[in-house]
Parts: sequence; C-alpha cells; structure tokens
Amino acid sequence: MKIYIKYMVSLRCKMIVQMELEKLGIPFLTIDIGIVDLKTELTGQQHDDLQANLKKIGLELLDDKKSILIDKIKNVIIEMVHYNEEVPKVNYSVFISEKLGYDYTYLSNIFSDVKGITIQQFIIFHKIERVKELMLYDELNLTEISYRLNYSSVSHLSNQFKKITGLTPSFFKQMKKIRKENLENV
Repeated sequence: MKIYIKYMVSLRCKMIVQMELEKLGIPFLTIDIGIVDLKTELTGQQHDDLQANLKKIGLELLDDKKSILIDKIKNVIIEMVHYNEEVPKVNYSVFISEKLGYDYTYLSNIFSDVKGITIQQFIIFHKIERVKELMLYDELNLTEISYRLNYSSVSHLSNQFKKITGLTPSFFKQMKKIRKENLENV
C-alpha cells in the first residue's frame, strides 16, 4: 500500500518519516520523497496516529486524489530541479507527463485550479531557487549554471532571476560577499 505525504521534500524529511513509522510499529518497504510504500494496509488507528504525529512535525498525510496528484507533480519538479545534476533536456511538459503517466493538459489544469499558479511558474520559481543555491556555493559561474539548468542563454537566466527576485545575479553575488565581509568583521 502506498501513502502520500505532503511537504516531504528532503532527505531529512525521509529520515523523520522513517523514525515516525518505526515508532508507531508500521512496517514499510521503501520511503521516497512524498511517498511511502507500506508492507500492509494502515488500520484506522495507525492512520490517525501517523497523521497526528506527522502534523506535529509539519508534514501531512494526503488522502484525496487531487492532492496526491498535485503533490506528485511538485515532487517530480523538485526532484528534477534540485536533485539532478542537470535538468532534463526534453520539454518539461513531456518529462512530467511521462513520469506521472497522465496527459500534461490534465495535470496542468488540476495544478492551476488547486495551486493558483501554473506548473511553468512553479518550475521557474524552483529553478531560480536552485540558481541562488548554486551561486552561493560559488563553484559554477553563471554560464555553467545556465547550461546546467537548461536555460537558452545567460541573459534569459538573468532576466528570469531579476523578474523573480528583483535583483540581478551579479548584485545577488555582491550581497553575498558583503554579508560575508560583515560577518568576518564582527
């Protein structure tokens, strides 16, 4: 039996969910981001206990089909942008559709109806978060970052970055240096 967990987006979340399952004596096969494959069906009491324990740590069991599908879409995008070395070179709509086994138009309509933003806007937001993360690591230059995240050009990345953050990438990097200098002077 598979259960779906909202807000479970990191390795740390996986470890916390594993601890909760073990604490409640719920046997499982695998734990992935947003999804747990259980060995058996949950009893009503186990479901309620797990839901209460997850809620305390900021996670939530998903029960309705739309919420589960939206969470799957979000997890595919987060995994694609944050946990892959390079963003896939195929069109995002094709990638998401193939990964989830649904028509992209169907996925897009449900996502927009429930979240109030498009899948594309969600992807852009996460790509910019990844750009900021990579810039903070200071291991790659902007050209390498734009290539890794499959931008058509550095200027396209820069324009999107400014539109989302209100800052240019170079100013963002300057702010990082200024903060670092200020911390060293304290």
